[in-house]
Amino acid sequence: MITKMNHVSVFVLNQDSAYEFYVNKLGFKVHTDAPIGPGMRWLTVCPPEQPDLEISLMSIEEGMMFKGAAAKQMRELVSKGTFGFGVFECNDLLATYEEMKTKGIVFKKPPTKEFYGFEALFADDSGNWFSLGQKKN
Repeated sequence: MITKMNHVSVFVLNQDSAYEFYVNKLGFKVHTDAPIGPGMRWLTVCPPEQPDLEISLMSIEEGMMFKGAAAKQMRELVSKGTFGFGVFECNDLLATYEEMKTKGIVFKKPPTKEFYGFEALFADDSGNWFSLGQKKN
């Protein structure tokens, strides 16, 4: 029986830029930053209160994972914001929203009350979009 997930990938256009975004803007902690071959890097970050979930910031490059035109297609999908998404939680959405805006994070949707809770939407520097939510109390 599967008991938990400990790694998940977010495809990024540039790992240096993604590092800046996830670490310096979102406040995530670097778990691993290591070379894994010529021009390749294993970069994982964790939300500060969830160190057992490593988010692998995977660069989209032609090679082992992407063959031929697939890398170009994947980069286009990510940059258009049409590939993936994630959901993050916070304790105080309004305060977190204001803090993130001051760090230059662009929101696609301001904090809005929804039937499932309170949420705002933002995108990372590659085009991946995320929901930032506060659960109902």
